[in-house]
Amino acid sequence: MRRAARVVGRALRTPVTGPARGIRKVTHAQGAGESGLGRLIELHGVNGAGDVMITVALASTVFFSVPTDEARGRVALYLAVTMLPFTLLAPVVGPLLDRLPHGRRAAMAGSMLARAVLALVLSGAVATGSLEMYPAALGVLVASKAYGVVRSAVVPRLLPQGFSLVKANSRVTLGGLLATGVAAPVGAGLQMIGPGWPLYGACLLFLGGAFLSFRLPPKVDSARGERRALLAADEQHLAAAVDARWDPVTTDDKTDDKTDDKTDDKTDSTDNKEEEKDRDGERGKGKEKERRRKGPGLRTVGPAVTHALAANACVRCQSGFLIFFLAFLLREHPLTGQSAAVSLAVVGVAAGAGNALGTAVGAWLRARAPEVIIVTVVGALVAVAVSAAVFFGAAVVAVLGAVAGFTQALAKLSLDALIQRDVPELVRTSAFARSETLLQMAWVVGGAIGIALPLRGPLGLSVGALIVALGWLTTVRALLASARRGASHPRVA
Repeated sequence: MRRAARVVGRALRTPVTGPARGIRKVTHAQGAGESGLGRLIELHGVNGAGDVMITVALASTVFFSVPTDEARGRVALYLAVTMLPFTLLAPVVGPLLDRLPHGRRAAMAGSMLARAVLALVLSGAVATGSLEMYPAALGVLVASKAYGVVRSAVVPRLLPQGFSLVKANSRVTLGGLLATGVAAPVGAGLQMIGPGWPLYGACLLFLGGAFLSFRLPPKVDSARGERRALLAADEQHLAAAVDARWDPVTTDDKTDDKTDDKTDDKTDSTDNKEEEKDRDGERGKGKEKERRRKGPGLRTVGPAVTHALAANACVRCQSGFLIFFLAFLLREHPLTGQSAAVSLAVVGVAAGAGNALGTAVGAWLRARAPEVIIVTVVGALVAVAVSAAVFFGAAVVAVLGAVAGFTQALAKLSLDALIQRDVPELVRTSAFARSETLLQMAWVVGGAIGIALPLRGPLGLSVGALIVALGWLTTVRALLASARRGASHPRVA
């Protein structure tokens, strides 16, 4: 009897433990298990799965369940009540998290727990159509973006031996994409049971994510030596950052504001002697002791990073624009011979496939010429976007979705490589946090533009092409110049 029970138990466990072991083997490969990166990949997969289940529930309630005109009003209200306040809160998220560097695991767990509670609130709101849905959705959005900012700051501390930052980010992103792809149809199946069921599933996932957050290595909470990064590109800020590293101080630690004339005379005498030594080209041994380090190194990210960030912001803005504009356009004017749901699915799958391909290519390219990669892929996106506006049609729109997803992934990974190359380690996590916040704000702005435009395909896609073209034209020269100069000198903090 016991033997039969063990056999049955083993048979029931195998469908769960088998895939779990396979996932663990992949995520912990090449030293990722020892460094802790594997656990972050798993956590990011849970995060992506939970977010997509909430998205399925909200999309079904706000978008699919009502006529197009009413849906447009609901989504506009959703943007006004959730994303508009988010544009005001997003600039605060990065600096606020900079002030809590020792609690990154707690911050990620807090983000998960907040979304678990808000998913339960939403489960009641979507069933009744209550206005509670909108502030709860805002809370989910802010918590999700806060997680993204903290994750960007955590990755550099979990790099396995021999891993580049772009390769590590590629693995984390791919893990999230795969989890999202699995969770989306599960969420759609739960939606068929009832409008609140995807939200119950999201709640369970986020509770699991809170547990996984505390399983990350304790070193992710360490902020030893970290400082804030200044997102400045001009040489004046660079020079000021260098000058700020040194600050003259007196050799007497007991000197205070109540010094007498005798002390002043001694100080003047010492200064005169130092000036004479400098004029004679002599360096006194005590000269270095008269100066101390004030800052952590270069407290700026440099021109290559800021121009790459500007290009990425325009790509992200176009991404938000296309999501909202095409959602309404394809619902009103589906692809030839297809329903609205199928049309949206085709474009969504194309964008997801392009994003996954871009992530895989980014991992393969490692960190080769990131400026050239950004210029190339964004330029290709401009060409495809212009073609889609001129030759508007089903196939061209699907291609545009795929190229936009590919460009967004590869350009972001190239930005990561530039941050790794040009930003000192002491301010690198802060640079990631602030750049991520800026990109999220750009996505929100693009979504608002997509909602406001009339549903005319060539007009809307022309606006989308203009957004990304502006980003490319204003940064291509500087990025190519940076590539010609090669990698900047190593910035050792």
